[in-house]
Amino acid sequence: MAAATAAAALALTLTACGGAGGDKKADDTTSTPAAASGGKSQSQSNAPTTQSNEVLATVTGGDGIQIVINSAKRDTGGFVTVEGVVANNSAQGFTAPGWQGSEQELRDNGASMAGASLVDKTGKKRYLILRDTDGRCLCTRFPTGLTAGQKIPFYAQFPAPPANVTEVDFQLPTMPTATIKISG
Repeated sequence: MAAATAAAALALTLTACGGAGGDKKADDTTSTPAAASGGKSQSQSNAPTTQSNEVLATVTGGDGIQIVINSAKRDTGGFVTVEGVVANNSAQGFTAPGWQGSEQELRDNGASMAGASLVDKTGKKRYLILRDTDGRCLCTRFPTGLTAGQKIPFYAQFPAPPANVTEVDFQLPTMPTATIKISG
């Protein structure tokens, strides 16, 4: 039994270390919680790592865009992952203008949740979206935008505020602010 477990762990390690090597191209399949946990990559499904029917907040923008936030979980690694669904309730496509944020490094993320932030009003601190070393946000991207009537699950990761902070404001450019509770 121990030998089988060790062999499985070795096979998993070798599989995880493999890759194309050489010139690395930016894609949407890296640095997603789903990819890190062995699930489908973001570009395959855009699915958050957990499904929840709980609604922490709902905000509606002027273009018929609605964001439903289902969870905000504090991870053991010092992160907060916010997950939910973005819905385009309009009759036209939506390319998330302004959502990529104003930081130069984030502008290459295109239509995405890269401009999102968490605000701790008590501690008077803003927590910006996390990104990898190539400047890609640790968040959902919408490579083709959202078509009319489309709903897409999203996630966004942030540095965690201090453990005593359980309520923050979720902010995304062009959308109203939503106050949410952090669990975990």
